[in-house]
Amino acid sequence: MVPLYQNIDGREMRKAANSSLIRFGGNLASDITVGAQGLYISTADGRKILDFTSGQMSCLIGHGHPEIVQTIATHAAKLDHLFSGMRSPPVVQLAQGAESNEAAIKMAKHGMTGVATASTYHSGRKGYGPCTPGNLVLPSPNEYRSIFRRADGSYDWETELDYGWVLIDQQSVGSLAAVILEPILSSGGMHVLPKGYMQAMKKHCEKRDMLLVVDEAQTGLGRCGSMFAIEHDECTPDLLTLSKTLGNGLPLAAVLTSAEIEETCFDRGFLFYTTHVNDPLPAAVGLKVVEIVVRDNLVERSRVAGLKLKAGLEDLKQRYSCIGDVRGRGLMAGVEIVADQKTKKPALELGEALTSRMDSLGLSANLSTMKSFGGVFRIAPPITISDEELMMGLRIFEEALRTTAGAGTMPRY
Repeated sequence: MVPLYQNIDGREMRKAANSSLIRFGGNLASDITVGAQGLYISTADGRKILDFTSGQMSCLIGHGHPEIVQTIATHAAKLDHLFSGMRSPPVVQLAQGAESNEAAIKMAKHGMTGVATASTYHSGRKGYGPCTPGNLVLPSPNEYRSIFRRADGSYDWETELDYGWVLIDQQSVGSLAAVILEPILSSGGMHVLPKGYMQAMKKHCEKRDMLLVVDEAQTGLGRCGSMFAIEHDECTPDLLTLSKTLGNGLPLAAVLTSAEIEETCFDRGFLFYTTHVNDPLPAAVGLKVVEIVVRDNLVERSRVAGLKLKAGLEDLKQRYSCIGDVRGRGLMAGVEIVADQKTKKPALELGEALTSRMDSLGLSANLSTMKSFGGVFRIAPPITISDEELMMGLRIFEEALRTTAGAGTMPRY
């Protein structure tokens, strides 16, 4: 792979970056990236790094896919951007929107009510004030750490969910519009919704005349071993939102809903004009992504590769005491790092040390952190990953565990 940018002085570029870029989410990566193709990232210092997070959990079919490149080039030359009210073939075919979750919430409100409820909130909340008025939260379904347990010690998510709704009802005046949730809570620690959770949530929504909005920005289009993660729960939401994987890294999003809801929103004056609504270029990319996923049988590929990933991570858990939990579905997995498997004490510093070590060994892995759980590695490589690349990633992961102080020498129980 020949990087796009060559003869870049990494040291000088880092110095310029440190003096001119705003740090919006902690420290920025020390490497200067000069190219990305397939599953690999190239740095100015000549390093080649295996991307185990699909960029920002978005490059579903890898970086620089030739058919995506051709689609972008063709539309950039002949049909790129239009006034939001104009329609074009790729937009009509894909029914593309933008800022999909915001649009879905507005649609759930039907342009009339003034409140929506969210089932989770983002982990980066230090210094963050009250939620938007009317925006309420339910407990995250954290099977590993939840205090809600049955007599046999198993996770009692039903009681936890009912408890959460009691709190919501006590704060509400009865005009709630919608619940929005992810099938796998990514930034919150890669928590997989328990079997039956989504159906139970749908019943809670129906009881209160609310809509269920499912955000499949990261899980959609094969990531979890099915075209959509909702298939696992056999639950049909009122609105489904897509983004990250749909555009394979391009800013593209879509809202899927029923004709009845769309008609009601229109009749009540639903308005959602933004600069890039109905843009043909990203819509064409979305169409091509869907075509490739279906044509190349990548949903099944994700399912099979996901089983191998899970087996490899479970094996590491058995051999390294700093791994407290392994969870996920398909090619979307979480590995929680702890100081002690029995007490589940978080080990944030160890997680950060492992992240650094993996990077030095040639693996890009994302560590999601909160004070409540310390650190969880979010693993979500492109679903085009080969068995060889998957095994390479697991080998590097193990090498980091083996050579990082504290990772494998903690007392086991």
